[in-house]
Amino acid sequence: MNKNKKTALFVLVLFMASGAWVFFSGDLVKKAPDITLSTITGEKISLKSLQGKPTLLTFWATDCPGCIKEIPHLKALHRDYKDSGVKIIAVAMYYDRPDNVIAMTKAKQLPYNIALDPMAEASKAFGNVRLTPTSFLIAPDGSIAMQKLGEFDESDMRRRLDNFIKKS
Repeated sequence: MNKNKKTALFVLVLFMASGAWVFFSGDLVKKAPDITLSTITGEKISLKSLQGKPTLLTFWATDCPGCIKEIPHLKALHRDYKDSGVKIIAVAMYYDRPDNVIAMTKAKQLPYNIALDPMAEASKAFGNVRLTPTSFLIAPDGSIAMQKLGEFDESDMRRRLDNFIKKS
């Protein structure tokens, strides 16, 4: 291969890799946006009103295998940390039909808050979330303490939550 072809191939690979990085990473968010979420029960939850305690916010979809695999971890975290004031909110992606979200919530007996995002306002506010699961651990001061694309590690999440609870 001559030098010009090698250079062109290198530039093409670099361009594709940078495009994949932008697509898969989304924009990084440093502070939780001041948004209000609507749950499937009609409750309105302002993220600003949750300051003072940690919040785990996860974007999910009913057809996402990783999201379904995380459900037992989210249920266990809810059970073990709800009395400490930790809030867990699962935001269904805009493309997920509300009736599917409600049906899965009932079938899996999800005890934490389930919010709908039909206009993708929450996903845009959190850096244009496109892939699920994507989780954000919001510190008591409203900053983003962790952003995770893909399944989170439950033991790591417990360690992080314990650190916030000890400080409060």
